[in-house]
Amino acid sequence: MSGKVSRQILLYGAVCLLLLLAPVLIDDAFLLNKYARYLIFGMLAIALSLSWGYAGILNLGQATTFGIGSYCMAMFLKLKTVPIHTGSDGLPDFMVWNNVTELPWIWVPFQSVSFALLAGILIPALFAALLGWFMFGGRVTGVYAAIITLAAMVVMNLIIIDQQSYTGGFNGITDLAQFEIVGLTFDAYSTSTYYLVAACLTVTLFLAFAISRSKTGLILQAVRDQEERVRFFGYDVALYKTFVFALSAAIAGLAGMLYTIVMEFASPTFLGVPLSLSIVIWVAVGGRQSLLGAMLGALLVTGVQGALSESEAFLETWTLVMGGLFVLIVLFMPKGLAGVFETFARRLPSPNGEQGTRHASDQQSESRPHLGGAL
Repeated sequence: MSGKVSRQILLYGAVCLLLLLAPVLIDDAFLLNKYARYLIFGMLAIALSLSWGYAGILNLGQATTFGIGSYCMAMFLKLKTVPIHTGSDGLPDFMVWNNVTELPWIWVPFQSVSFALLAGILIPALFAALLGWFMFGGRVTGVYAAIITLAAMVVMNLIIIDQQSYTGGFNGITDLAQFEIVGLTFDAYSTSTYYLVAACLTVTLFLAFAISRSKTGLILQAVRDQEERVRFFGYDVALYKTFVFALSAAIAGLAGMLYTIVMEFASPTFLGVPLSLSIVIWVAVGGRQSLLGAMLGALLVTGVQGALSESEAFLETWTLVMGGLFVLIVLFMPKGLAGVFETFARRLPSPNGEQGTRHASDQQSESRPHLGGAL
């Protein structure tokens, strides 16, 4: 293991440890719930960083798989609600209002917690794999792929809204039970729920890091930079791109399930354009080619956004402030905050006392994976 990788692991571990220690310093249940939401957004940023930063696939519909995961968890928790929140014969209340007389077949498997957990991860992954098979098998790249992912999200959003009898329509799925598993109850405002989210974020971050450092990760970076050359070497580019696209969707689905536990409802807004574009902004601010940078970018932007939206001075203008911040970062920091820290680290003296700054061409050659070594 190289020294650089060891330092990265230590840095990742230190950040995750700080996040896990937050409940020790915060005894406000409302704040813990809010910070848990921010951590979930960090998972979404990691998911997009994998597909966009490492494989060059800009997914403008990342909220699609996030929303699917959210609804999978909501369906399970809705069926676990107390009778006061359900209709006759154990039907969800909104189904009774829409004259549904029998539990739809698609809802029946969600009576099992095991199925719900698997579905929240596998259904988004399968959806992305199918979409990726069509896109990448047909060599759709760049802005065209981004538009297709955006269109798929809009279609999914309209389907959920239209099928009110089965999804709750505009109102979503509300009045949910608390999530319980292996004898543990995860109340939305409890420390146990925060630890659950923080632990999932930690596992996701290190899993994504391991993949990025593997041979598969190096090939994905080579695909991002020189797709035709990778194809010339005999690699199935479509297969690699579909894999990372599905993996990103699986992470987003897990984040969606956690979001339903924390927010205690599922809504069509979880599959909306504003959320998807926000994810792109978080990753761009943090640095799309840095998993940790993307995660911290999400925490920073959502934290500042929350503070500004609660301030009377910025009550009407906080969106303008956030938009201006994004424009400045894109113009002057194309690699995001991670790029700034990387530049600063290069200027620091090395342990042997030599200056860390090197010629720009050397830096560029190191920032890209060597095709021969990657393949």
